[in-house]
Amino acid sequence: MTEAPDVAVAPDWFSPVELGMWEAFRNGSTYDLSSRNRVRDDPFSGRVWGPERYVKARAVALLLLSGPPALPGRVAALKLNGVQITGTLNLSGGTVTPYVELTNCRFEGEVLMPECRVTTVRMVNCAIPRIEAARLQTEGDLHLPRCRIARGIRLTDAHIGTDLLLNEAVIRGDRKGRSIAADGLSVAQDLQAELIESYGEVSLRAANVGVTLSLRGSRLVNPDGRRALNAPQLTVERTLYMTAAAVSPGATETTTPPYGTTYTGTPARGTRVQPFVCEGGLRLDDGRFGDAVDFQSARFVMRDYQEVSLRRVQTPELRFLGERPERGRVVLSGARVVNLVDMSTSWPGPGGLAMGGFSYDNLIPRGLFPLTRRLEWVGAATPEYAPEPYERLATVLRNSGEDADAREVLLAKQRRRRETLPLAGKAWGVLQDVTVAYGYRPGRAALWMAVLWAMGALAFSHYDPQPIKPDEHPDWNASLYALDLLIPVINLGQDGYWKLHGSWQWVSAVLIVLGWILATTVAAGASRLLRRG
Repeated sequence: MTEAPDVAVAPDWFSPVELGMWEAFRNGSTYDLSSRNRVRDDPFSGRVWGPERYVKARAVALLLLSGPPALPGRVAALKLNGVQITGTLNLSGGTVTPYVELTNCRFEGEVLMPECRVTTVRMVNCAIPRIEAARLQTEGDLHLPRCRIARGIRLTDAHIGTDLLLNEAVIRGDRKGRSIAADGLSVAQDLQAELIESYGEVSLRAANVGVTLSLRGSRLVNPDGRRALNAPQLTVERTLYMTAAAVSPGATETTTPPYGTTYTGTPARGTRVQPFVCEGGLRLDDGRFGDAVDFQSARFVMRDYQEVSLRRVQTPELRFLGERPERGRVVLSGARVVNLVDMSTSWPGPGGLAMGGFSYDNLIPRGLFPLTRRLEWVGAATPEYAPEPYERLATVLRNSGEDADAREVLLAKQRRRRETLPLAGKAWGVLQDVTVAYGYRPGRAALWMAVLWAMGALAFSHYDPQPIKPDEHPDWNASLYALDLLIPVINLGQDGYWKLHGSWQWVSAVLIVLGWILATTVAAGASRLLRRG
């Protein structure tokens, strides 16, 4: 009968270096093969490490999947520092129960963890060709800070039990041009990808983040592709941050979270502020964000065909406080927000903004944002006349108690509409604008009426007309007669009793016509006021 192998004894194919790793694993201690020289220990340098620092990926997989029991009173864990792992680390479909922490390590081959179950994995400041971890499930964290990954990460449909941390990682694209492929990713708490450098598309289609998603200070670069971030149907329960990060001096000295980064409104002296930069398009269509989408100090560098697309996004607050994009478009069509926090210097110019069906309840401008600039903002979004953006802005202003500004917006809408009318309609519109400003400035009508009445009264005071019927006429009153001509419908007892000859008939006709024009424009303005009420 063959005896079962003693799992407390290392296999005979283990090298002396791997035997030391075996004992450290059972003891739960860190197996440190570094030289204590920062330059020589840099895993990203071109310096060759000697075989005294090599362990086979096969040996690492054995420890993680079928490792020996811990020594009495200890907890087994794989903790490596300054180790070069040769071959491909294949944990596909396996269950890894020990805690894993790899620091300053080099991987010769890919790390394969598709459909793998793990507790917590931390790989800090490691050089990795590629991580393949589709449908990975972790009970705790997955940390990859400061790693450099040459051919991308795949986390499609992965489930992270607590936090996913990618801070300060440098990730390059795979053969399809994707640096991070994480469609369907689920993170129970925070996804922190702060100060990362991504060269390729970050794909987060239909991903779900339980608390916050932070891209503070990151640089997403994909200028030749369509998008640097492609995240339609993304759900973040709290806030999506695409803002600047303040980096403390000596940040690289820290090997524990938050890895030397701090985020404050006013950085301390000597702190470097790094903005969020997106070189390429950004897509958040149909996203749901529980607290806010924050673009403070963000910088978008796009080509003409690329977009910052926020179509049908829903969030209580949109903070559009970045730099003005010089090229490309910002699209807010169908988006719904409660508070729009913005600056006049953040929005693109004419042709660079689209917001058909964009709904917002409150405007919270940062800095000076006069109504003339706000109307330019609406005009930039409507190269062809559309009434809805003007009506939405007027409604928001009226709800905030700014009735005068709301009327100015609606007047601007009528003037834009006039540009689309035929010649006769334009002429009539100009007349309404000059006289009573389409009814939005009713005081102007009273002024015109008073001027015309005074002119008419003065003119008729120099005329002594003959009555139509000698026995049936009131006493001649030039002032009442001029007013009777100006005010339609109402009879003041003067019009219709006197004979007018020659030029006086034309004076009378002009007063009647102008009276009707003023009356109809005022009536149109009154009807708009009633509809708004």
